[in-house]
Amino acid sequence: MDSNVRRFPQMCDVIQTFETPRVSDIPAEVELQMQSLKLSGIVRPGQTVAITAGSRGVANIDIIIKHIAAHFLKLGAKPFIVPAMGSHGGGTAEGQKQVLEGYGITEQTMGVPVRATMETVVVAQTNRGMPVHFDRYASEADHVFVCNRVKPHTRFVGAVESGLHKMMLIGLGKHEGAKIYHRGILESSFPEILASVAERVLQVCRVVGGLAIIENAADETALLEAVAPGDFGTREPELLKLANQWLPRLPFPECDLLIVDAIGKNISGTGMDANVIGRKYNDHYATDNDLARCRRILVRSLTHETHGNGTGIGLAEFTTEHCVRQIDPVVTRINCVTGLHPEAAMIPITLPTDADAVETALQTIGLIEPEDAKVIQISNTLHLSHVRVSRACFETVRSSAHLRFDGEPYDFPVDANGRLKDIPAHQVMH
Repeated sequence: MDSNVRRFPQMCDVIQTFETPRVSDIPAEVELQMQSLKLSGIVRPGQTVAITAGSRGVANIDIIIKHIAAHFLKLGAKPFIVPAMGSHGGGTAEGQKQVLEGYGITEQTMGVPVRATMETVVVAQTNRGMPVHFDRYASEADHVFVCNRVKPHTRFVGAVESGLHKMMLIGLGKHEGAKIYHRGILESSFPEILASVAERVLQVCRVVGGLAIIENAADETALLEAVAPGDFGTREPELLKLANQWLPRLPFPECDLLIVDAIGKNISGTGMDANVIGRKYNDHYATDNDLARCRRILVRSLTHETHGNGTGIGLAEFTTEHCVRQIDPVVTRINCVTGLHPEAAMIPITLPTDADAVETALQTIGLIEPEDAKVIQISNTLHLSHVRVSRACFETVRSSAHLRFDGEPYDFPVDANGRLKDIPAHQVMH
């Protein structure tokens, strides 16, 4: 089809400003927080310490993990790192090590061993008889130290969502634990499972502490806080409130079409954060509890760091042939089946090019003419400081205190091959 006859809205670049507290010296802050736990009286020289490292794209995670390990080395302990990521990395030990390598976490860079296994040990049972699976290497360690980002979960609401508790449950439960806990949702709520399993882990698995990470809306480290095991249950809900407050948002709560340049597991558990796009409670429309309402969503590609895991593609209505070619069906299937969310792997309507996909999506938004559609383009749901919006949104930008134009309006930026111009970000793999 001749691109000259396509009907698209004019666009303009927009910059969003968010509340962005930031840790200026991460190594120093990690050490300060670790000292606050006073572990020298608990961890003895020569004892082993398993440190968790997850699969999410946490900012500065290599620096953080390295200095946690360094603190234990100063105590004379023998720390090692365990990949704690459920079924990610294709559900294999080698795949999970490769995920960590992608984040700069290797034995060479960390100065301590990385011990990866998918084997678990059943260390206890909950009061409902559910087996508590735990990474074998971690179960054999003298102590376990939990590190994770605290943030809203993409699929459930509770006092505790994604953070230290979830790392003990899904991360250290590996593939077997993740399968059982997700299946348990059919019998009881996930917050109930989270609380009961975490309680048993804290009782029997020698967890010596945790380091909670909160990020700001610019995907930077905003807060690092060491938490004693006995305080996990009271402190994490408070940290979750902060994480919610600092979460990045779309520039407007409503749009006819949201274009997402890239999704991936390093961006969100569902590839694109359902808290941001407004599909936390239903994969394909916003409920009264959602803060954003996107009538249609188009996904253009996967991130390099997701290693073919296309989880979340099923939340979109449209995608491109290029994006579908990037998907590893085995990795994606394992993750979505384990998470009891097969809908997240469903392939949307697939078009040859970006231009074809946008044009088709704009035919499904009702009586609104394509030129008048409210369109938002983002790099991904982690990086929302720079976005692209259509002419129908310009007046809202002008009246907003946290939005400003970055340049003049221009024609919809697709080239002769039908490729849409990216929002600049390092995550996108083309």
